[in-house]
Amino acid sequence: MKSSWFKILASVFGAMLALSFFGADTVEARMKVFVSIAPQKYFVERIGAGLVDVSVLVAPGASPHVYEPRPMQMTALSEADLFFAIGVPFEAVWLPRIAAATKGLKIVSMEEGIEKIPMSEHGHDDGHEDQSHDLNHDDGDGEHHHGVLDPHVWLSPKRAFALAQNTAGVLSAMDPHHRVVYQRNLEALLADIQELDETIEALFAQAGANLSFMVYHPAWGYLAHDYGLVQIPVEISGKDPKPAQLQQLIDTAREKDIRVLFVSPQFSQKSAQVVAKAINGRVEPADPLDENWMDSLLSQARRIAEALR
Repeated sequence: MKSSWFKILASVFGAMLALSFFGADTVEARMKVFVSIAPQKYFVERIGAGLVDVSVLVAPGASPHVYEPRPMQMTALSEADLFFAIGVPFEAVWLPRIAAATKGLKIVSMEEGIEKIPMSEHGHDDGHEDQSHDLNHDDGDGEHHHGVLDPHVWLSPKRAFALAQNTAGVLSAMDPHHRVVYQRNLEALLADIQELDETIEALFAQAGANLSFMVYHPAWGYLAHDYGLVQIPVEISGKDPKPAQLQQLIDTAREKDIRVLFVSPQFSQKSAQVVAKAINGRVEPADPLDENWMDSLLSQARRIAEALR
């Protein structure tokens, strides 16, 4: 009897030990990937499902305009395999530093090959006009708004096809053993993006003649450009508008019968609330950095379409 129990315990212990070792190997084998913002995580995890561990630098609620990596993140980056940049403002300052401090880290651009448009300014809102601004204008926060190219490429399904393809290409190159898995996941994601694109096309096709919507920060320029809308930002060159500019925005909102102002949680609602009160409208959230990229983008498109009616 004692011998039987000893054999059972030995078997259980051996199985647990083996599982521990195999589990450790499995975790160690997963590619360690960093991304700048949460929407990128969606693409990497969809394509690298089960094969990657993804960490995000910019925490929820923080702004990629003024973000600085924490010391713990820099340490984690030094142990990572891959970093996907996407052109958000903090990268211009921090990518060279990250590259210098992490010699084994491969840094790639997820938005490679995407044609970018200038950031919207009030009076130049639709992304279709030639916006020839002073490229040397600095608003004081280290960001050049006039003439700078819009980094928010992930906020239109039509641009997201390239984000997905770039992600799959890099993961396949880094881990060719799982190339078939990455390609299969890519095809599934591209099909979902295609469906999202068609759904949003149909939403805005029913919007009617009024195609203007108002936002605080001009993050939705690609959505506007790609679906024939006009984005009107409250923010003027990265700052709250002055009184005369604020009155012009109020007059524009009244003229275009705009009743909803969309504000990102990363920015102040003060000026948007002033405009909303003046036009008997309301402020609604519009988060461009939501991690659940597909559902969030569809939800925001529906809110904009509703506001256009």
